[in-house]
Amino acid sequence: MEKIIKVGMADLNVCIAPDAITTLGLGSCVGIVLYDKIKKIGGLAHIMLPDSSKIMNNSNKAKFADTGIDTLINDMKKIGAKEDNLIAKIAGGAQMFEFSSNSDMLRIGIRNVEATKFKLKELGIRIVAEDTGKNYGRTITFYPKTGELHIKSMGKDIIIV
Repeated sequence: MEKIIKVGMADLNVCIAPDAITTLGLGSCVGIVLYDKIKKIGGLAHIMLPDSSKIMNNSNKAKFADTGIDTLINDMKKIGAKEDNLIAKIAGGAQMFEFSSNSDMLRIGIRNVEATKFKLKELGIRIVAEDTGKNYGRTITFYPKTGELHIKSMGKDIIIV
């Protein structure tokens, strides 16, 4: 019997097929799925901010792209994943509101996506699917058994990547 593991905001978790893993309400946040297709192990981080080094209270590693990805990889390795096998799928990073200013502080979704891509590239992890940007939220569910990421958005068809 498969169970669906829920990941909250600024949180992360891992699972092994046949279990699946999900996170709700990705707005400017980014959902980062890492997958070892040989071992059928999936990991999901729901990151809120791009960079832990710019924040004073940064003890929650899952909150940031830089530390969240490292933590997710370590958690996946603990249950048998091999770092060399990992691929990534990402979703979220929306610009949820219109702003008259182009301040970097307000471009959090774009900055989250950029930081995620930078960190994954630095680690040599290839992004094989992406649904980022635009102006709407997403809920994602990842199925390690098939490697499918289901992306749901209000008023839109489900995307499967």
